[in-house]
Amino acid sequence: MITKAPRGVQDWYGKMMHQRTIIEKKARKLAEEYHMKEIITPVFEHTVLFQRGVGETTDVVQKEMYTFEDKSNRSITLKPEGTAGAIRAYLEHNMYADPAPTKLFYVTPAFRYEKPQSGRLRQHHQFGVEFIGSESPLAEVELITLITSLIRELGLKDAVLHINSIGCKNCRKTYNEALLSYLKEHEDGLCETCRERMQKNPLRVIDCKVEGCKEIVKNAPRTIEYLDEECREHFEELKSLLEELGIPYEVDTGIVRGLDYYTKTVFEFVNSEGFTLCGGGRYDGLVHEIDEKQDIPSVGFGMGIERILYFLEKEGVELEPEKPLELYVGILGKEARAKAYQIVYELRRKGHIVETDYMDRSVKAQMKYANKIGAKKTVIIGSDEITKGVVRVKDMETGEQTECGLHQMEDLLDHTKR
Repeated sequence: MITKAPRGVQDWYGKMMHQRTIIEKKARKLAEEYHMKEIITPVFEHTVLFQRGVGETTDVVQKEMYTFEDKSNRSITLKPEGTAGAIRAYLEHNMYADPAPTKLFYVTPAFRYEKPQSGRLRQHHQFGVEFIGSESPLAEVELITLITSLIRELGLKDAVLHINSIGCKNCRKTYNEALLSYLKEHEDGLCETCRERMQKNPLRVIDCKVEGCKEIVKNAPRTIEYLDEECREHFEELKSLLEELGIPYEVDTGIVRGLDYYTKTVFEFVNSEGFTLCGGGRYDGLVHEIDEKQDIPSVGFGMGIERILYFLEKEGVELEPEKPLELYVGILGKEARAKAYQIVYELRRKGHIVETDYMDRSVKAQMKYANKIGAKKTVIIGSDEITKGVVRVKDMETGEQTECGLHQMEDLLDHTKR
């Protein structure tokens, strides 16, 4: 057990770590271009933040949170998602006093106790954005275009934007009454969880993955049939903006999202098998839910890094490989160590990827090692090379050897790069 990680988590190393680094780098670069500022919030928060912010009736709060009491008997929870913590920080640090809107992004771990499966782990990692302070559907468009750009840069093709509107509190009340009436007619066919959900939050039944429930809700009333004038106008403008920008979408009335804080727009990027890459939407009531003195509209999304990796593998997309090892500096004899390492150090300071011997291997063993780790060029430095100030650099692919001055290897490497 001591050498095995707990179920539902994974170690990051090798190719997978390299891919994750590229994904995060591309995400951060895009967020910077959109003038978004990075935020890092604590891994754990007071449990009440998620109970109020995410919603008491959600599966996340009822079943999936990692909650414990600290040594002062305070209820603490590992964050199951990034939004609530970001909004808490926004309020705590009076960011609402800054010029609106506030655009925050994060790359964060999140924790949910659920059955591990492809692209979904108990500790996973999210790239997310919170756009706070705007009621305009342009805020949703901003996030959708950012996601579209990231998907394109990663080389993914099988991900289509699905959108829906679940209305505001005003039209949701009328809709919930109609939905509850429908569900009561089919209550016997619902799973036990949905029979409980329909009393507390009937909208959650639409999101059920049990086949019997999915069949029942096919003919259930839909939120867009009950939108008030404001919500309908918002949704129509969103669709119009997407069309003018040439961003294809599908209206999917089955999207309701699993968290209570969503209002009006909800969206997902979904592949042809129905697997969701990321999801988000508008949550105009969340700031008020956390701090009743404030009432500020917001919109955001969360995209799982593991989900992206799943999509990349599914579509056979290869991200750019790691930068190659440019030079292996072999060392012949103890007296050459300091000089050889000085050259390694100087080349690294100038941006070159260089490796050397730390294991006191023979020259033959060093060359075998250099070949195994993919060195493009090798050089052996001993007392003769130091005395003469000349070395022979070998191209490991062609076998060609080039003579150059001991302190001219940077020029050789720069020339090779060109």
